[in-house]
Amino acid sequence: MWLVERTYSDDEQNMVILTYATPDGERYFRKERALTSFTDVRDTTAAVDADPENVGAVDDPADRERYAAEAERMARAHDPDDVI
Repeated sequence: MWLVERTYSDDEQNMVILTYATPDGERYFRKERALTSFTDVRDTTAAVDADPENVGAVDDPADRERYAAEAERMARAHDPDDVI
């Protein structure tokens, strides 16, 4: 699954939400990370392997199209283990 979106939570301070999606945009995986300190280093990679139990369906057709386009762009531009 490829990184397709990175947003900051409106509900909680210092929280980043990473959304990864399949190349067809049909399935997504979401990771939430607290930005606790500058010394807390956790790399964000261009792609991840996600457990099927933690993957959801993308219901909105516009989101599927957007995720598919961004996944394709990321796959062309990066190796899966590239740090983004």
